Amino acid sequence: MRKIFLLLLFLVIIVPLAWVLTFKYEGTAPDVTVDLPSMYLKKSYEMSLRVMDSGTGLRNVTLSIMQKGNEKTLLDKSYPASSILSLFSDNRVSQEEFTIPIEAEKYGMSDGEAVIRIRVSDYAWKSWNKGNVYYAEKKLIIDSTPPKVQILSHQHNITKGGSGLVIYRLFETDIQSGVRVDDNYFPGYDGLFEDEHIYAALFALDYTQGPGTKIRVVAQDQAGNISQKGFHHYIKDKKFKTDILNIPDRFLDTKMPDFSVEAASGGERPGDNPMLNKFLTVNGRLRDANVKKVLDIPSDTVNEMIWEGRFIRLAGAANRAGFADQRIYKYKGREIDRAVHMGIDLASTAQAPVGAANNGRVIFTGNVGIFGNTVIIDHGFGLSSLYSHLSHISVSVEDKVAKGDIIGQTGKTGLAGGDHLHFSMIVHNVFVTPVEWWDSSWIKNNITSKIKAAGPLKNAGGRDG
Repeated sequence: MRKIFLLLLFLVIIVPLAWVLTFKYEGTAPDVTVDLPSMYLKKSYEMSLRVMDSGTGLRNVTLSIMQKGNEKTLLDKSYPASSILSLFSDNRVSQEEFTIPIEAEKYGMSDGEAVIRIRVSDYAWKSWNKGNVYYAEKKLIIDSTPPKVQILSHQHNITKGGSGLVIYRLFETDIQSGVRVDDNYFPGYDGLFEDEHIYAALFALDYTQGPGTKIRVVAQDQAGNISQKGFHHYIKDKKFKTDILNIPDRFLDTKMPDFSVEAASGGERPGDNPMLNKFLTVNGRLRDANVKKVLDIPSDTVNEMIWEGRFIRLAGAANRAGFADQRIYKYKGREIDRAVHMGIDLASTAQAPVGAANNGRVIFTGNVGIFGNTVIIDHGFGLSSLYSHLSHISVSVEDKVAKGDIIGQTGKTGLAGGDHLHFSMIVHNVFVTPVEWWDSSWIKNNITSKIKAAGPLKNAGGRDG
């Protein structure tokens, strides 16, 4: 009988008590996840805090910010204790998430370093019932001052559809900066000058942007403070030529089989000519996709001015179409479509050798729909040149090329009606007129003279137009 009593005592009292004591004396600190948007605090931002204790449950969560002895408590929350008789009391809180606004200016704190303090405890009986404790300090920098920008270059004369350069100085590090032309952003780059605080940004107006276009240097620091700095500029308006292109059946029958696209169908299509409908799909939807693709490629650039002097054009070639020509396509005397020609067509002899327009690095080779076989060369700082309709490509991606090095041969791939080179210049993500870059006087007046006036170059060399 006594043995049975002892066994029952062991099972009913001692085992549960041992279980409770083991549970209550567990030694795992609460799990805490902190999400700060960045270590830089503007005037205010929100931080996220997630706390969890799967053992004895949360006891207290406190969070404060401190700077130079000034401490402000942002969160102080205590939780009810769990029942001694139950490991799974309804009172126990095992996790919670917080979104905490931090408003440094409201707390009387100034720009400079500060510390976020986080302390979370649980209901374990360790440390004389003080529980397991998580404690951490997170350093941050309060920064409510927009970055300062000083414009160093002076004359900025830009033509509709043309290029420009602005040079400016920043007074802080880790600043994202560039030029905003209306809603389009052109990154600025360091690395050109010995003074690492001097930046250069090539920018452009597309063929639709004339006088009245808003142009300014923008700079944003790590805290999100933004500066906008206007600079004196003059925009010259320009009208572009209109061309009428008649589309014969011979062209449709010859070129359309090269494109593996399905012609769109619908009442908007003129007639039931399948080759004509396919042309309209190629000249519309496919053209848009191809243009987007080639304009994304120049983002692969280096902060180095690789090119020197004026850019060269296809030797002995005549212009067959101009930059930003407004093309009207007609079929049997009736207008069927419109498009804008974003380059210059140069015709020489069939399969004429094509030289690199200037020093650079090859960043793309391949077939791009309406452009056909294409090469794109990066010349540094977001400036690139494009060569299309090639019959043969003789370079590969990452090849370094010098001005005049043969990169391929002219051809009639893509949507070309005859053998020629389609040549484009691109600034970041905008097609610009190549005529400026072929002109040594324009380069000297608008690019290299500004660079020379701004300060010593990091890698001095000949940059004259």
